[in-house]
Amino acid sequence: MHPAVLNAIATLVAQGKTPTVATTKAKLAEPVAMPLIIAGLTTYKNNPEILSTCDDNPSQRDDSEQPSSETQLDRIEAKLDKLIALLESR
Repeated sequence: MHPAVLNAIATLVAQGKTPTVATTKAKLAEPVAMPLIIAGLTTYKNNPEILSTCDDNPSQRDDSEQPSSETQLDRIEAKLDKLIALLESR
């Protein structure tokens, strides 16, 4: 589940409101594709306890995403270096 969708649903539940597509979208802090919002709501409706499960392990989720982000940044940096070298050679 997208973290922004999870946070929006958690906020709505904490306020005692029933999460819907519209209310969840209104609470989002960042733009999220509609299919991700719908998938998040479906996941929540099938298992409302997912909110407590995800809240217990936020650091593990961040740690697992960071290495892939670093490797992706390394790849982007390498591509930029190649492009700069090509431009400088012209």
